[in-house]
Amino acid sequence: MDLKETIRSIPHWPIESVTFRDITTLMQNPEAFMHSCDLLYERYKGKALDKIVAIDARGFVFGAVLAYKLKIGLVPVRKKGKLPSSTIQADYTLEYGVNTVEMHDDSIAKGEKVIIVDDLIATGGTVAAAVQLVEQLGGEIVECAFVIELPDLHGRQKISKYPVFSLVAFEGE
Repeated sequence: MDLKETIRSIPHWPIESVTFRDITTLMQNPEAFMHSCDLLYERYKGKALDKIVAIDARGFVFGAVLAYKLKIGLVPVRKKGKLPSSTIQADYTLEYGVNTVEMHDDSIAKGEKVIIVDDLIATGGTVAAAVQLVEQLGGEIVECAFVIELPDLHGRQKISKYPVFSLVAFEGE
């Protein structure tokens, strides 16, 4: 199955000259959604992992399925102010400002092996902030996994000390 064909491209959204890659069409397609989740599971089954770290919000969708299938814990990385207990924070830069993500400060024990999961890597700011949170708690990042990668935006460079895996790449498109 060609997952790329199930992802809607929306030109000039949210701003002129940007083509938005809309993963909701992949998630609405049962075969494509199952296939993408199965591919992620096949990659990580049999590895010694403790947690999936899933990034708000669409990373939760794929991260939750993966954690369930691997029978390991799920750690949400949320936008600031969304978690109810004590948290740690990391900032990341956007084209138009700074944003903050948080993780509960007791969500990962030192030495736990984790996979960070999100739906898309573009500039890498959000995942770099998630990496910072995991490192701060002493977790060991095995890999960062994405359904979609936009290689032209060089997001891998911000997390270059860790392996990166993606199911689909929109390069030069």
